[in-house]
Amino acid sequence: MRAWRAYVIGSELLRKQLNRELQDGHGMALADYEVLVRLSEHDGRRMRMAQLASEVASSKSRLSHQISRMEAAGLVQRVECGDDARGVYAELTEAGMTRLRSIAPTHVDGVRSHLIDLLTEEDHAALASIFERVLAHLDEQEG
Repeated sequence: MRAWRAYVIGSELLRKQLNRELQDGHGMALADYEVLVRLSEHDGRRMRMAQLASEVASSKSRLSHQISRMEAAGLVQRVECGDDARGVYAELTEAGMTRLRSIAPTHVDGVRSHLIDLLTEEDHAALASIFERVLAHLDEQEG
């Protein structure tokens, strides 16, 4: 119970703190930042909406609304899939990439100061191992 409660409260407070730092410093929500990061890491800076929803742990509907807001801000655009008439990509725009580059140092500093620097190398390895196991288990449940 101690581990569970510490995880639930600690992870929620950590996300709130990281979100607050991005909002206060750059006017961007952590959830939007995470979308920009995921898109920046893929070929052509684009991903199918379903894959993106999975990677940011969001529903397709919620992500669609989020992408609409981000599209209105000029950060992303929707692009039809050439090989699949029903498929849609979310694509990072140059403005979105510029914004990501300006915001990333704030996020990295926050993650370091509020998590990484508090842990030992052994803690880092244990944390990665634990959540890789959890993710694998949950992927099996969906599959």
